Amino acid sequence: MTADHVLSTVRAEEDAQYEAGLRPRSLDDYIGQDRVRENLTVAVTATRNRGEALDHVLLYGPPGLGKTTLAHVIGNELRVPVRGTAGPVLEKPGDLAAILTNLKAREVLFIDEIHRMSPAIEEILYPAMEDYELDIVIGQGPSARSVKVPLQRFTLIGATTRAGLLTSPLRARFGIVHRLDFYAERDLVEIVTRSGRILGVPIDAAATAEIARRSRGTPRVANRLLRRVRDYAEVRADGAITLEVARNALTLLEVDEQGFDEADRRLLHAIIDKFGGGPVGLNSLAAAISEEKDAIEDIYEPYLIQAGFLDRTPRGRMATARAYDYFGLASPERHPRLL
Repeated sequence: MTADHVLSTVRAEEDAQYEAGLRPRSLDDYIGQDRVRENLTVAVTATRNRGEALDHVLLYGPPGLGKTTLAHVIGNELRVPVRGTAGPVLEKPGDLAAILTNLKAREVLFIDEIHRMSPAIEEILYPAMEDYELDIVIGQGPSARSVKVPLQRFTLIGATTRAGLLTSPLRARFGIVHRLDFYAERDLVEIVTRSGRILGVPIDAAATAEIARRSRGTPRVANRLLRRVRDYAEVRADGAITLEVARNALTLLEVDEQGFDEADRRLLHAIIDKFGGGPVGLNSLAAAISEEKDAIEDIYEPYLIQAGFLDRTPRGRMATARAYDYFGLASPERHPRLL
């Protein structure tokens, strides 16, 4: 293992610890997603008053919007433990069966990246979610028999960035389904203010607004930028984050006025420069910028599309006129050589 790898691993662990410390613990503390929060407040309160298990919950949307945080908030509001795992981790049906049989009444099982579960795992979940029982096959061949193992009534919370990859039978078993959208700037200002207070960072209102504006509508990005700007303030300023300090730090991080970093600019520039603005297929685009297809679809595209810089058409990805303006170029529609 190289020194760089060790350093990046340590930094990732530190960021995860800080992220956990910044997460809200209740729906009242949860900032943004007002419609989702209001619906969950009603469902959780009614369920808690009846002493029942909450309906299974599916949360979907781009990464970094608080799906994992919201799952733990739901558990806290229900006053029950949250057992967490991830779709890719569940390799064998026995892995999931062991988790389910250990759940107590009304407890929450959280499965992140639930769209990446194998079909065999899904088959175990169907009766568990609907009838609260496991169908276990004992033996092989003609002597094989099915045994039903009863389960405590639990709540499954699934999180995914790719809701379209969920099978219809699995999605139909969720009684509560919510999409998390990108955050408004005013909500991100509140999040950065709250995080700065928790971290004990002196930050003025203008700097808070600047960090929020460049956070791509994503709380995870906002908190990450705040921590990096704090580092800059401690090393190259007096520790306090002013507007000038924030701008200098974000410039050093190569995060521009739109919240784009080097990877976003490289993706847009490749579409314009190498593929004439598109349309270009995902495989070709991934090869051109040496990036994984999943990263393009899950991390970069959602915000670029939301911000109006990228179109995803049946023929492929296309840069919009706004993307051309961003680079100071004439779009194909206005380019004299193409008229």
